[in-house]
Amino acid sequence: MTAPATSPADVHVKWFEDTGIGDIASVGGKNASLGELSRSLQSAGVRIPDGFATTAGAYRDFLASNFLEPRIRTYIEEYRAGRATLRQAGAAIRELFLSATFPDSIGEAIQERYRLLSKRAGQHEVSVAVRSSATAEDLPDASFAGQQETFLNVAGGRAVLDACRNCYASLFTDRAISYREMKGYDHLDVALSVGVQRMVRSDLGAAGVMFSIDTESGFPQAVLISAAWGLGETVVQGTINPDKYQVFKPLLSDERFSPVIERELGAKERKMVYSHGGNARTQMVETTQREQGSLVLSDQEVVLLARWAKAVEDHYGRPMDMEWAKDGLTGELFMVQARPETVQAQRSSTSFRTYHLQQQGRLLTAGAAIGDSIASGQACVIRDAKDIESFVDGSVLVTRMTDPDWVPVMKRAAGIVTDHGGPTSHAAIVSRELGVPAVVGTRNATEAVTDGAPITLSCAEGEEGRVYEGMLEFTVEEVDLEALPATRTDVMVNIGSPAAAFKWWRLPAAGVGLARMEFIINNLIRIHPMALVHPERVTDPEEAALIRRLTSGYSDPTEYFVDVLATGIAKIAAPFHPKPVIVRLSDFKSNEYSHLIGGGFFERPEENPMLGFRGASRYYSDHYREGFALECKALKRVREEIGFSNIIVMIPFCRTVREADLVIEAMAGQGLVRGSAGLQLYMMCEIPSNVVLAEQFAERFDGFSIGSNDLTQLVLGVDRDSEQLAGLFDERDPAVSAMIAQAIDKAHAAGIKIGICGQGPSNHPDLAEFLVGRGIDSISLNPDTYVKTVPVIAAAEQQLGRGA
Repeated sequence: MTAPATSPADVHVKWFEDTGIGDIASVGGKNASLGELSRSLQSAGVRIPDGFATTAGAYRDFLASNFLEPRIRTYIEEYRAGRATLRQAGAAIRELFLSATFPDSIGEAIQERYRLLSKRAGQHEVSVAVRSSATAEDLPDASFAGQQETFLNVAGGRAVLDACRNCYASLFTDRAISYREMKGYDHLDVALSVGVQRMVRSDLGAAGVMFSIDTESGFPQAVLISAAWGLGETVVQGTINPDKYQVFKPLLSDERFSPVIERELGAKERKMVYSHGGNARTQMVETTQREQGSLVLSDQEVVLLARWAKAVEDHYGRPMDMEWAKDGLTGELFMVQARPETVQAQRSSTSFRTYHLQQQGRLLTAGAAIGDSIASGQACVIRDAKDIESFVDGSVLVTRMTDPDWVPVMKRAAGIVTDHGGPTSHAAIVSRELGVPAVVGTRNATEAVTDGAPITLSCAEGEEGRVYEGMLEFTVEEVDLEALPATRTDVMVNIGSPAAAFKWWRLPAAGVGLARMEFIINNLIRIHPMALVHPERVTDPEEAALIRRLTSGYSDPTEYFVDVLATGIAKIAAPFHPKPVIVRLSDFKSNEYSHLIGGGFFERPEENPMLGFRGASRYYSDHYREGFALECKALKRVREEIGFSNIIVMIPFCRTVREADLVIEAMAGQGLVRGSAGLQLYMMCEIPSNVVLAEQFAERFDGFSIGSNDLTQLVLGVDRDSEQLAGLFDERDPAVSAMIAQAIDKAHAAGIKIGICGQGPSNHPDLAEFLVGRGIDSISLNPDTYVKTVPVIAAAEQQLGRGA
């Protein structure tokens, strides 16, 4: 696109493509970024709506021509001296702007550019978004997100001029004044540019926010996208619970893969659209049941946005916070904003704090966890912004939503809980920057929490933040990963929950030694796989209805199982890619399977489920073969379609060599062939027969992983769940040690790897020392014991002369 020749208007107004990131002092962070995107990234396929920006010089000329500066300073000094409240000072300053007029040269320049923009768009009066862009905004050390105003669906030269005046006034909203006071900026050192950008018809489509980093854990290889129907202000302001998507960046460059590792359906109960009549340009309307039950974006659109996010991040050389919009008329996607991410980018990648609850409490409500800490205090329930001055410093703020007007009290809160909003909402962004833990999008906090009641807010239990009754005890541990010694033994981690996987990305683990498939099935899928294959056999009306509700977004209910399982495994694998991730096939017992939705129609009661129909015996059985096929389909998808070829499949509780052959044959029938596409198969070594016949099992597998819990149970004949026999259950018993030693020796003699993934090494340092002494290849630990166990392993290696 060729810009017009330079005119006198260029002093006050610049086309986006004529600006760049070096022009922050002139056009502010937002507009400089839009200019940089327009100039540098459209060639990479990133679509940016056309527009222009007023300059900081225009703002200062506006102040000077209306003699505003001395009067603004007077009101600020009155606020600082306590002679006026923040609300009084802010209102008085904004009125100064709204009563002022544009000098002719500036007003004419803005209207001239608007006419040219309309001509470029082939329209008489094109609809535009008019956005504020402060010259101290979106800097690496200070996020001014949402501090100034945006005006949408503005059409006509006079209306654009009025919106620009209102943007100038919004530089002195209460929240903006408070924020600059907190950050130490002189109010008159900050100028304001206004961006006038062609509107994308997202009112008929969708919009949202995305980050090129995981905003909670700081994991740098994920793109986080939030999406809602209609205009994107609902996502930014946190007035609705949006859809959430995550994409793994390193696999985006390979066109064969679609590395979407999470899809979460948001409630999206309302949307913002253009208003037809009245003074308001936009209005909130209820969404349809179909809109609420449908994902906003297809996988193809999610991947395209993620590629744009990566391109923007690569261009700027740092994590970025972006806004996007989808035109409902054309179906086209656009990027409408990009600025530096200001919280996680500044955190250390080698040290972190871990928080641990020491008590149990009654769960009051839950939502998305913002941050990873724990806080407690008295609840201060405020349902309306008019009551904001009733907030008690140091309490936990509980409200419907924390839009930017709440910033002055947010920084004085021990924690924040909201009914509405998602992990990329303005409230979440500000909470992160302030270092205040928050639980957003609970939907019912203002009803579930009693004003003045003691509560504990926990963001330390994965992606779900929880609010408990009472002041619960918790501990805080400082972890310095640079202080950890190197080891010859591969030290891996056990991960069950996809939600918790990103929490541990900083650990220098050699991969995942045990990813438990049953955690995903039990906590995320919740339905017995055979009930999805044969829903007609579930005759209980309540269970059948629940199955229909959970699978409502899928034409085939089995696809629900495959999709949720595949993305769950992918999310566990992502933080450790390309290191090996060993995924164990489902190892529920029949009594555990029967507790799944619909499970009672497919499971037979057993006297001793621990020794019953579990593990390998299920996979080739007619009673579960079709369910096992879904597990295989998910594993094939996560390896070959999502792209995590580092996943190793492990077979649990394989009693005989013949059983191993039957399972390997069943897997091959589902397209999981050992050696094909680099697929490795491991076996849990947890039954005495596995050790006795280790040489024969080794011919069929690429590695063993010792399951110390079951091996101890079966060697000693002790029910591991029996309270009466708890004193006899010990992984360090000489009989168990002898079996472990044999297994290690036989595996090495056969030329395959062997590790251990049971609880033992996490609980007993002397067991870790024994394993090192026997030359085990890998030890997989619970993540929260990793830091304290690695030095034990390193010391044992040094003592044996086997150090790294």
